Amino acid sequence: MAALSAAPDAPAPLRFAIAGKAEGFVPAPAGTAYDEARGYGWEDAHRFSVKLPEGNYRVTLRFGGGRAPSATTVKAEARRLMLENLRTPARRSATRSFVVNVRTALLEAPPENAPGGTAVQLKPREKGSATWDDRLTLEFLGAAPQVTAVEIAPVDVPTIYLAGDSTVTDQNAEPAASWGQMLTRFVGPTAAVANHAESGETMKSFIAELRLAKMLSRMKHGDWLLIQFGHNDQKKQWPQTYADPVNTFPAYLRTFVAEARQRGATPILVTSPERRNFDAAGTIVPSHGAYPDAVRALARSEGVGLIDLHAASIALYQALGPARAPLAFNDGGKDKTHHNNYGAYQLAHIVASELARIDRPPAAHLLPEARSFDPSQPPPPERFALPASGARSTIRPDGN
Repeated sequence: MAALSAAPDAPAPLRFAIAGKAEGFVPAPAGTAYDEARGYGWEDAHRFSVKLPEGNYRVTLRFGGGRAPSATTVKAEARRLMLENLRTPARRSATRSFVVNVRTALLEAPPENAPGGTAVQLKPREKGSATWDDRLTLEFLGAAPQVTAVEIAPVDVPTIYLAGDSTVTDQNAEPAASWGQMLTRFVGPTAAVANHAESGETMKSFIAELRLAKMLSRMKHGDWLLIQFGHNDQKKQWPQTYADPVNTFPAYLRTFVAEARQRGATPILVTSPERRNFDAAGTIVPSHGAYPDAVRALARSEGVGLIDLHAASIALYQALGPARAPLAFNDGGKDKTHHNNYGAYQLAHIVASELARIDRPPAAHLLPEARSFDPSQPPPPERFALPASGARSTIRPDGN
């Protein structure tokens, strides 16, 4: 088996043989348990991890080649969808690449007597998460997954940063999902997505917990910052982080915009997706008050790109209708705010298509199928299938 290609002048990639043997590849067949000292191995039957410093890494995978056809879906870190249902015929192989962003919670210590901290203030649910550990984790799923080789190399590529709340974050467990962890499905191998969103966040808490500081510590010229807040900022019952839509909320948005611009990154504002509340006529009842309009107004006044996910999500839910819209939501539809894989996938497709519309540079990094989507004509949720993390199918040790 020939070595997978590496970019010119790039550091030597790490190469692992999942099935078979090849010169220059470290044997790592399924069942080779992760070892901290060794720095690589399998977390379980589906997840393969490699210990790495934070940064962006191009992952190149080889699929198939066995006596039977293969069908493989790949997720990274905390269930970020990277490749969807890649199929190979019997005895045929394929190679695909994508970029994974890896980070830890650590921050460079501030100068003596300067305010700040040395780490993001993580919530209990985040501790131990693949989002914040010192490993790059790949999860192989599908009806017949066949991954025979893994190559990992550091890359310097533009990064799409995401700041937001639970409707954006990388949800850890099925059946919940958010559009931020699906956006990676629509981005090609020339850019990275760094999702710093977290459940329960407001703009005030995002700053206080040093999440903004962490994001800005890595942000550079040519990157993008997508900013979506409002779900929790509007909660008056959270007085420490409440931000009124007339004064405080726009002021905090301006801060995020200014910080991105100061580093040469392009800020893009995103209105919050609506909650699923229908009236008797089958029309969505808005729940975000003046907040979406505050985002729209700031986008106009500051000359910032706008993704109106609020309006698009309403169009999506109303197209599905009161009876079928629950099929886009978590907990069998009992949750009217958070989405399942289908709902998150459609919202991510909306975000990707809007990125392509408003800004040429990020559009160049999107896959062709990502560049258009009509939320008023969504694909049927009944036909949507994505392998769940923790599914029982496993990588075949012999690649067959």
